[in-house]
Amino acid sequence: MNELLSNIKNGWYIINNNKTFRLQFIITLIALAILLYFFPKFLSFIETRQGVVLNDPLLNMFSPVDVTWLTFLVIYLSIITAIIYFIQDAKLLLTAISTYGIMIIFRIMAMYILPLDPPAQMIALQDPFVEFFGQSSTLTRDLFFSGHTSIMFLFFLIAKNRYLKYLFLSGTVAIVTLVLIQHVHYSVDVFVAFFVSYCSYIIAKNIVK
Repeated sequence: MNELLSNIKNGWYIINNNKTFRLQFIITLIALAILLYFFPKFLSFIETRQGVVLNDPLLNMFSPVDVTWLTFLVIYLSIITAIIYFIQDAKLLLTAISTYGIMIIFRIMAMYILPLDPPAQMIALQDPFVEFFGQSSTLTRDLFFSGHTSIMFLFFLIAKNRYLKYLFLSGTVAIVTLVLIQHVHYSVDVFVAFFVSYCSYIIAKNIVK
C-alpha cells in the first residue's frame, strides 16, 4: 500500500507543476461527464429503432451458449486492475480517459449511421452487478461496434507494463471469444472494435502529448 501511494504521488507530480496539463485534465473530465450523461439516453433511443439483421457466417457455425458471468468476471477484474494501474500516473490516466471519451463519440456515430438488430439467436448480456442493485433495461441494439472489446483493447494499448499488456491482451481475446460464443455481437462488431480503439488511442495520445 505504501508503495502504491508513493507511486501515485510521483505519478501525479505533473498535476501540481504544469498548469496546462491540469487544465486539460479538468476539461477532459468535464467533457467525459457530459458524454456519460447523454450516452445512456442515446442508447435508449437506439433501442427504439429497427435495424437490419446480418447474415454472419461465423455465428451460423454454432449455437450460442450463455457465458454472461464469465464475461463480466473478465471485464470487472480487468477494469479494477486498469484503475489501480492507471491511477498511479496522471498522464496515463488522462490518456485512458481521453481515449475512452473519443471511443464513445465514435460509437455514437457508428450506431447512428448503421442501425442493427441483434443476431437471431442472441442471448442478451445482462450485467449481474447492475441487476443485483435493481432492475436495468437490457440493451440489444448497441452493436456496432463492440464496446467491451474496444475497452479491453484500450487497456492493452495504454498499459506500459509488459506483464499487464499480456494480461490485457489475454483478456481481450477472452472477451472476443465470449461475446461471439453468446452471439452478443456480430463478428464485424468485434473486428471493427480493434481498429476504432486503436484510432481513438492515437488521437488521444497526440492530444495529451
